[in-house]
Amino acid sequence: MRWAQARGITAVVDDVGNLILSKPASPGCESAPAVILQGHLDMVCQANAGTRHDFERDAIRTVLREGWLIAEDTTLGADNGIGVALALAALEEPGLIHPALEVLLTVNEESGMDGARGLAPDTLQGGVLINLDTEEWGHFYLGCAGGVDVEVRGDCGQDELPQDYVALRFDVSGLRGGHSGMDIHLGRGNAIKLLAEALRDLAAHTDVRLVEMLGGSARNAIPREAFAVCALPAAAVAGINEWVEHRLASWRQRFADGDAQVMLRYELDEMPLGKAVQQAERERVLAWLDNVVNGVAQMSDDFPGVTDTSSNLGVFSLQRGELKATFKVRSLHDARADALADKLCVFAAGYGLRAAKEGAYPGWTPDPASALLDLCQQVYVAQFGQPASIQVIHAGLECGLLAASHPHLEMISFGPDIRGAHAPGERVEVASVGRCWTLLQAVLLALSKVRR
Repeated sequence: MRWAQARGITAVVDDVGNLILSKPASPGCESAPAVILQGHLDMVCQANAGTRHDFERDAIRTVLREGWLIAEDTTLGADNGIGVALALAALEEPGLIHPALEVLLTVNEESGMDGARGLAPDTLQGGVLINLDTEEWGHFYLGCAGGVDVEVRGDCGQDELPQDYVALRFDVSGLRGGHSGMDIHLGRGNAIKLLAEALRDLAAHTDVRLVEMLGGSARNAIPREAFAVCALPAAAVAGINEWVEHRLASWRQRFADGDAQVMLRYELDEMPLGKAVQQAERERVLAWLDNVVNGVAQMSDDFPGVTDTSSNLGVFSLQRGELKATFKVRSLHDARADALADKLCVFAAGYGLRAAKEGAYPGWTPDPASALLDLCQQVYVAQFGQPASIQVIHAGLECGLLAASHPHLEMISFGPDIRGAHAPGERVEVASVGRCWTLLQAVLLALSKVRR
């Protein structure tokens, strides 16, 4: 708001907190349709274990390496800070020729798309929307997945632990994680699933009493870390090291291509033992976690190499007998997302758990005959000598919700090369940001010549 006011740019905050900035057309371009530039103001806050970082207070620590800006121990916020920066640059650039501009910067996109969901119909006057929230240069995106969350709850009976048991903490770490949409097809390990698998295996060899288990921190990020506190008979502890080494060797062979740095560690835990979930409850919970659908459910028939439908077990906690879990389900077809979410609910019920669907949002249906796409392709060829590829994205852009509240909009999306969004080590290629800026200026110039 202060930035806009200092530049004479009109700034309004709507009822749900979205920021809408507007600027009149360049002289002579008043009859061109107004253009909306759109991004979101929030980021996924993730940090590696052992990294002290307060995302509400501490600056992101970055390094520039081989042309990439990187946050090594946290997320970077290029998703979607780069999109916001491109939109602000368009408002500020003194020599830019453009139609009337509206910049829509939404809130809470990552946690439920609340900003786009709450945008009142007819708030936006423009007829063209350029979304700046995709992460692979050289593509024009014409569609995206819709999604729905599945929330699972349950209560587990508890028993007092025997006196001669020893508490151990098991940690799964070292996984790459990533975006639960764009990276879900890469076959990376899910720390929650791996820990459940390991504990089921251990329980087949000795008596394992599960005290608590936690993993993941965001439903839309592939979990990188998980831990469990268990109690074992004192006599069984001597063989744990050999079991851990065997399990770890198996995982590293299995994930050699995508997550070869996976770690499994254990240590004696000093916490008071207290109670653990009852043995039948432990078997039920671990069996559910081990068998529940996670990852790619279907690949797209229309867009080679693109995931059509998937689920991600993003967050899990079992503490003091109370179980909570959250899944993010995505699909390029809303009916398929709904069907997979229903299956997850039914599957949970089969294990005595309660499940419900929440926070559904629609996908964005591609329009390959779009006049906006044709114009953008002409500009791209003129600037870079070849056409951009046409793609859809297995992630939740806000375009689907914006199309529902503003059905007249023609929309397209593009962005720079961003890798590792939603995970520590997120990075953005600096040169590709420059190319995006060149493209955005040229597209706005071309749109300024369009007449209603």
